[in-house]
Amino acid sequence: MSDFRIRTYPVGQLGTNCYVMYRESLKKAVIVDPGGDGTYILDMCRQLSLIPEVVLLTHGHFDHILAVKDIKEAFPEVKILAGEQEKALLKDPAVNLSSAFGRACTVNADEYVRDGAILSFGGITFQVLFTPGHTAGSVCYLIQAESVLISGDTLFSGSLGRTDFPTGSQSMILSSIRERLFVLPEETLVYPGHGDITSIGHEKVYNPAAGNRE
Repeated sequence: MSDFRIRTYPVGQLGTNCYVMYRESLKKAVIVDPGGDGTYILDMCRQLSLIPEVVLLTHGHFDHILAVKDIKEAFPEVKILAGEQEKALLKDPAVNLSSAFGRACTVNADEYVRDGAILSFGGITFQVLFTPGHTAGSVCYLIQAESVLISGDTLFSGSLGRTDFPTGSQSMILSSIRERLFVLPEETLVYPGHGDITSIGHEKVYNPAAGNRE
């Protein structure tokens, strides 16, 4: 039986899903998309006796990055990773929308990862999937051994990410979902940036991105 665990913590004014993943045998945390309320996220790690090892960002919008600074200050050795095409957005408060919400924020990742990269943190192996559309540098993280996909704001339960923000593209997000995500096994559980958990099989039937195929 797997000792893989994933906890969901909706944080910030937009209820962004921050995910904390770990193995019971190691107690090293992988934190995905720490939006607002870094104190709360760190408190949850302490309650679980977890030491944060890495922060993975699916994209650079403010509601997914605001607590990066808090985590880095509490654990300076933590690595911050993001998609290689998201660097400019992460560094521009106007483009990442943080200035528009009164909390100008920038992030300098320690590493910008490429499509297909294999990452290993906390005893968990991730594959980076480049899924542009919601932003130009959006990525998803696939944990193949656990049949889990962290989809950020690319794919939601019954919906898909907005494309009317800077660097967004409707045609690109549809291609990303159809060509990169819908080809995954149908039993793959999808953990989105907002809302409820779903599955690839469910979304292939009920998601609007599944329709109007060319």
